Amino acid sequence: MAAPTVSASLNAATYSPGDQMTLTVTYGDPDTRPLTVTVVVTDAQGNSSAPVKVTAVIDPLTLTVTDDSGRTWIRASDNGSVAVYRAVA
Repeated sequence: MAAPTVSASLNAATYSPGDQMTLTVTYGDPDTRPLTVTVVVTDAQGNSSAPVKVTAVIDPLTLTVTDDSGRTWIRASDNGSVAVYRAVA
């Protein structure tokens, strides 16, 4: 089993009070793969529905951003592999 990976970077090395801070997080889990499930419903008389396919990701990664200064980090975007968060310095 491969371990999840993560890297994070800020848009600046230093900030002044009131500056916009942007945190970009790149993450992944090689063991998390999409799974397609096909469902057919059959009643007691043997009548069956048309197959329905659903794709789901089992055990997807979730991100939580906190810091010890009490800032609120707002998620600006997250496509499942790159997330961008913003806060004010």
